[in-house]
Amino acid sequence: MFLMDKLYVHDASLLRDDLLEIIDQGIIDVKIDLSGLTYIDSSGLGTLVTINKRTKEKNGRLVLVGAQGLPFDLIKRTRLDKVFIIE
Repeated sequence: MFLMDKLYVHDASLLRDDLLEIIDQGIIDVKIDLSGLTYIDSSGLGTLVTINKRTKEKNGRLVLVGAQGLPFDLIKRTRLDKVFIIE
């Protein structure tokens, strides 16, 4: 999955719902490309935490790729870089 531009409350909610549905259907290894993302708010970070938790519950994993700029800085500041698999 490729994310672009900004991830705010509304989009984060839609993303969460879509990914949880996919995971519940059996796709438990999820890769999200953040290279096109320029901004993420706390709701977006919360969505990534929720997806990470659900994939782990199903013995899968979430991998974040291409994180840069502000989104990467926020992931590091919140110490989520210790939680997520980042490539």
